[in-house]
Amino acid sequence: MSEWGHGHPSGAGRGLFLSLEGIDGSGKTTQARMLAESLRGRGHEVVLTREPGGAPGAEEIRRLLVEGDGARWSPETEILLFNAARRDHLERTIWPALAAGKVVICDRFADSTRVYQGAVRAQLRAVVDSLHRLMIGTEPQLTLIIDTDPEAALLRGLARPGAEDRFERFGAAFQAALRGGFLALAREYPRRCRLIDGNRPPEVVGAEVLAVVERALSGVARP
Repeated sequence: MSEWGHGHPSGAGRGLFLSLEGIDGSGKTTQARMLAESLRGRGHEVVLTREPGGAPGAEEIRRLLVEGDGARWSPETEILLFNAARRDHLERTIWPALAAGKVVICDRFADSTRVYQGAVRAQLRAVVDSLHRLMIGTEPQLTLIIDTDPEAALLRGLARPGAEDRFERFGAAFQAALRGGFLALAREYPRRCRLIDGNRPPEVVGAEVLAVVERALSGVARP
């Protein structure tokens, strides 16, 4: 398998693929948007995207996953839906942007599936890893985990307008378990993952995020 996974033209670009992860309400979406604005202001071509979603077909699957009854899908079905959305996202959005040398900022990627479906909701990590290896085969070069107090994050997440609160409705214990899962992931992938303290004002968090990403960009050969 190539560095980028099945279907990606090997060596076709010098883009940077980075993801932001964290529990619901951690502030990662705000940080992803702030980072995109900062990098564009510095002359980078940036694609800001999200998971599940990021492409028309993947956005349709997103609605199945994040809305409705918390028990509407089994963990096994969830894993299949997330991988279907992720594959479409890679083919339609991420791989073309990287091939064009752009910076891709993704609000969640495969690490969320490893934590949510693989470790916390069900002990299915082996299934998650197997499907990822078979159908995705791509990892971000850098993952920023916004580590936030679970209770504060849950209140923030539930206060957001809209119907996408399926996972928040699992409650505080679920959010605490998710945080533990992300911390474990940072230990598992220390070269790729960087923990960022999200319990600070957004602009302070954003300054650290930008500094980390600029260091990563300095190591990427530009066209």
